[in-house]
Amino acid sequence: MIRSALPISLAHIYRLGIKELWSLVRDPAMLVLIAYTFSLSIYVAATATPESLHNAAVAIVDLDSSQLSARIAASFYPPRFRTPALLTTDQADTGLDNGDYTFVLAIPPGYQRDTLAGRAPAVQLSIDAARMSQAFTGNGYIQRIVADEVGDFMRRHQQPGPPPVDLALRMRFNPNLEPAWFGALTELINNVTMLSIILTGAALIREREHGTIDHLLAMPVIPIEIMLAKIWSMGLVVELAAMAALVFIVQGALQVPVRGSVLLFALVTLLHLFAASSMGIFLATLARSMPQFGMLLVLVLLPLQMLSGATTPRESMPVPVQYLMLLAPTTHFVAAGQAILFRGAGIDILWPQLGALAAIGALLFIASLHRFRSSITRMA
Repeated sequence: MIRSALPISLAHIYRLGIKELWSLVRDPAMLVLIAYTFSLSIYVAATATPESLHNAAVAIVDLDSSQLSARIAASFYPPRFRTPALLTTDQADTGLDNGDYTFVLAIPPGYQRDTLAGRAPAVQLSIDAARMSQAFTGNGYIQRIVADEVGDFMRRHQQPGPPPVDLALRMRFNPNLEPAWFGALTELINNVTMLSIILTGAALIREREHGTIDHLLAMPVIPIEIMLAKIWSMGLVVELAAMAALVFIVQGALQVPVRGSVLLFALVTLLHLFAASSMGIFLATLARSMPQFGMLLVLVLLPLQMLSGATTPRESMPVPVQYLMLLAPTTHFVAAGQAILFRGAGIDILWPQLGALAAIGALLFIASLHRFRSSITRMA
């Protein structure tokens, strides 16, 4: 039986952690998961974002054949749109039915004349809504393109006076609005949380399924040493994998600039790993097998990732959810990670997130230690 009165031994924590690393090396499924999560998963999330518009098929039915209609047709070009096909009305209907085009823009006769006369004529945009992601995104793009071309055309012909206010737009942190920049870093932040919970929880359940927990019960070690060994060993793996992904995948393969300090991000990641790994051990004490642990992960990971602010701004969520998610370590990790990687924030700005991560990690560790002691006492 494990004796809780023994003093904490750093040697025990170190050797038990090495044992965990060797167990991980002999688990090919986990190694493949780690490699995929911090390489291909990040690359795909950055380059295949469904909300982006890429090579959308568009056709123009130009019944006006005017200078304005020609300007509108010429405003669609790669990479968001393919070069528009000029069709008749019958050809456009057939193309939509066959799925050849996602968008068909019909410009009515006399469109330029009516526009210059101030009669606000309408154009018709037919959309293949079966292509859902392109339909929603492309609808907004096309409306802006047509409005911009008509506005520029009217200014050239009417020659109005200078506007009272000249609005100069500047995109900060992502001047070209590249979706890959945000997609890659957001996926990296989410994967750190996921892997830290999975690895520590699976390490504890693996001990139970293989029967090696019985050997630990007969050794002169205490629960806190076993927990700390699993946390530092699995946390080290995730930390090294995350930093490698940041350097070789995000900055290297995807050419995403990192504004802030990589070392500061590594420090914040360590604090988050302490909290998330403790959460993984807590979930493992609730589950009796790996399938149960997997079900618990679904119930925990989805809310953590969706409500932490990584994909949706927290300001758009209900106020009770905003306050509730302040208790989750992922909320503060996402805020700190985005501040460092996107905006180049320093520790003078991040100290609230650092303090929150440390406090939440300590509470999760205490709760996990209590559950872990209770579970191994029952087993003993």
